[in-house]
Amino acid sequence: MRGTALAAAIGAAAVLGVQGMAGGAELAAPGGEGAAKAYGAAAKETGPVEGEVHKLALQPKGTGEAVLSQRGTQPYGLLGVSWTDPAAEVKGTIEARARDAKTGAWSKWIALDPVKPGMDGVRPGAHGSTEPVWVGASDGAEVRISGGGALPAGLELNLVDPGGSAAPAKQGGTKKNGARQSGTERTAALNAASAASAATTIDPGPASTAPQPNVVSRVAWGADESLNNEGPIYLPDGKVKAVFVHHTADTQPYDCSQSAAIVRGIHVYHVKTNGWRDLGYNFLVDKCGTIFEGRQGGIDQAVLGAHTYGWNSESAGIAVLGDYNAGGASAAAQDAISRIAAYKLGQYDGDMNGTTTLTAGDTQTNYFGTTFTKGQSYTFKSLSAHRDGFNTECPGNQLYAQLDSIRTSGPAAQLKVATVDGVPVQPGVDATSDGVLTVGWSTSTASGRIGSFEVLVDGAPAATTSGTARTATSIVTSGTHQVQVKATAVNGKTSTTLPVKVVSEVKPAKFTPVTPKRLMDTRAGLGVPQAKVGAGGVVTLPVAGTNGVPAAGVTAVVLNVTATNPTEPSFVSVYPSGTTRTSASNLNFTPGQTIPNLVVVPVVDGKVSFFNNQGTVDLIADITGYFTSSGDGASHTNIGPKRLMDTRAGLGVPQAKIGAGGVVTLPVAGTNGIPATGVTAVVLNVTATNPTEPSFVSVYPSGTTRTSASNLNFTPGLTIPNLVVVPVVDGKVSFFNNQGTVDLIADITGYFTSSGDGASHTNIGPKRLMDTRAGLGVPQAKIGAGGVVTLPVAGTNGIPATGVTAVVLNVTATNPTEPSFVSVYPSGTTRTSASNLNFTPGQTIPNLVVVPVVDGKVSFFNNQGTVDLIADITGYFSN
Repeated sequence: MRGTALAAAIGAAAVLGVQGMAGGAELAAPGGEGAAKAYGAAAKETGPVEGEVHKLALQPKGTGEAVLSQRGTQPYGLLGVSWTDPAAEVKGTIEARARDAKTGAWSKWIALDPVKPGMDGVRPGAHGSTEPVWVGASDGAEVRISGGGALPAGLELNLVDPGGSAAPAKQGGTKKNGARQSGTERTAALNAASAASAATTIDPGPASTAPQPNVVSRVAWGADESLNNEGPIYLPDGKVKAVFVHHTADTQPYDCSQSAAIVRGIHVYHVKTNGWRDLGYNFLVDKCGTIFEGRQGGIDQAVLGAHTYGWNSESAGIAVLGDYNAGGASAAAQDAISRIAAYKLGQYDGDMNGTTTLTAGDTQTNYFGTTFTKGQSYTFKSLSAHRDGFNTECPGNQLYAQLDSIRTSGPAAQLKVATVDGVPVQPGVDATSDGVLTVGWSTSTASGRIGSFEVLVDGAPAATTSGTARTATSIVTSGTHQVQVKATAVNGKTSTTLPVKVVSEVKPAKFTPVTPKRLMDTRAGLGVPQAKVGAGGVVTLPVAGTNGVPAAGVTAVVLNVTATNPTEPSFVSVYPSGTTRTSASNLNFTPGQTIPNLVVVPVVDGKVSFFNNQGTVDLIADITGYFTSSGDGASHTNIGPKRLMDTRAGLGVPQAKIGAGGVVTLPVAGTNGIPATGVTAVVLNVTATNPTEPSFVSVYPSGTTRTSASNLNFTPGLTIPNLVVVPVVDGKVSFFNNQGTVDLIADITGYFTSSGDGASHTNIGPKRLMDTRAGLGVPQAKIGAGGVVTLPVAGTNGIPATGVTAVVLNVTATNPTEPSFVSVYPSGTTRTSASNLNFTPGQTIPNLVVVPVVDGKVSFFNNQGTVDLIADITGYFSN
């Protein structure tokens, strides 16, 4: 049986369906690819395209035979035979053939299969008919009916001219969705049985975990909506549980520029010849992968179609243009099926590679001999073929065989956020977090098919994990956030969970300085194993509960991290253990360099991790303090940036370079607006310049014994800055130089005080806020000589819009063309002589900056040449 034709009764109670749109014998290719694309109606640039149906009466010959003699006709592209009484049967064979309008060649005889009556409900004016078949641009026809008993009255050949000179849709689904995509301002039939309709406003359909693919809307393919005055009907339960795949069974080759005309032809035939309310399929797909909106009612809605007899009330139907008995569907068509099916099923938590339960709308037998009884429930694959539910060859043997691979070609299915901070997510209930956000998720798709997961906070990536992971941890700020998980399959397709509202309350933290102390040295095995950190390697250092740092309540530690003995150009990222590393980096270096940088790194599980990108490198970490949300601590007060010391000019200390083993001591308390008492630590940007030998400088509290911790490492010819948070014991700060001679400069940006009048610290990130190379945060352009770029910070990326007194940024200068320096200062103020980064061509130099916030923005000044700047935030201070 070559494609028995049946269709759906889609009333309120009847749940029937329509078979693939054409069957029949092999058809010669009159014109084939690139055949004539012109039809009777003129093409229109926009708006509906009115199709025409030309009817030619068949002549009875007696004894169950009728003919339409070979003759010329009006131009047409699709044909079928109809008769007056829809309940009447044609028991013989119905065959037709067409004459190619371009070549004049006649096709082979095409067998036309009758369609079961009542296909779209009991409708006044309905006719009996065959399936339509696409024959391409034709201008002649011939029909013969033979081998049956009495013939029904009113036999006619219906020739459909779909209108237009070419399809208005582009190939490959590149046409954007039209007006019916949104789901608003549509009409809906309120009484399906009587087909009465009333105008109503339809809310947008449910969000899908799979992205909505580009779909050529009815407006775009030129649907004549004057044919559809009844409005759509929606699924009784409002849920698409399965998708049935069909083919139109046209054996005539077509050019994809004709696809919209084919869709228009089917639409016109279904309405004008069959008497249906509208086109039967929900979606149609051509061999180039273009997806067309079928039955009206909304791409995002659960529209009741007429496509799969007995199963329409819980499903959607997708028809692929063409015949797929002899050959399979193209890769583009298969991908289009996958994308639209994943989208529709993803709206209702379905899995294209899973199963579902459907209730039979009628008693019948499918193609494989399985009997279904009306009212009983049966298990189907969520992506099924027409033949799985009905006795038909549709969608063809070859496309049927391809469905298994299509089922596994989609994105991760049934993806949902399961837990937030270990608490199961409840519908309608806000999740809560203390700022350390741990998200758990689930999916029905096997891990081997998933490449990675991303946790999205307010739409931005916050953590990335492998396809085998089911949890990830990141840092969020106080406030209300939308949290989702995005999965990227191995094949590149993505799906995203529905959002979960998370209300986060982060306790502000205060700072406790500690005497600088070495916690980690990979050269000696201090804190971590004795070994260089290799390419892609990570070492993790316990910090909470060690070296005087409390075991609980610590939100961040302040570490001076030094990279030494690198074998390749690389970078190091320091990030909270237990979270996913972001793109932020803290140190950049090349072979032969020893580079320090201060890091304020959040603490999640009591440890801190260090990642090295390339080559091997030794890492050293010295602690200078920690932030805690419990117990006593110091609050931060902005001051500056202001230059306190310059040995070149005798500012703050005598005018002289510091010799080997030399120490200079700088008074800080009670000077330059710094209180005389209560100051626990100062924040200084210290720069070493004019060194004569390789050396290091240690900055430490005056009145204490210097430890092995260092803050700056340098070689002759370099000018190296580094931020220092140094405790204050006796109101002064000391600077020690190890070898040779060097000039030192110190610029203050703030201080910590136990008075309680200052600002508290809140972790955020590390998160990239600015990159001039990519146009992130500021325009995409290098900063020129004397140039300034200004970055908004307050009210962005989870930073409060008000109350922020300073931000903590790791700023990196890269691609400089000349020796220069960069100053980072509060927007809305006059830049001082203080600098934060010094560099020469070929260098990539980072430095931590604590910069006051005055008008909600931060400015970056470059002195000479051009340079790219990157800024990663780690936290902020607020009142």
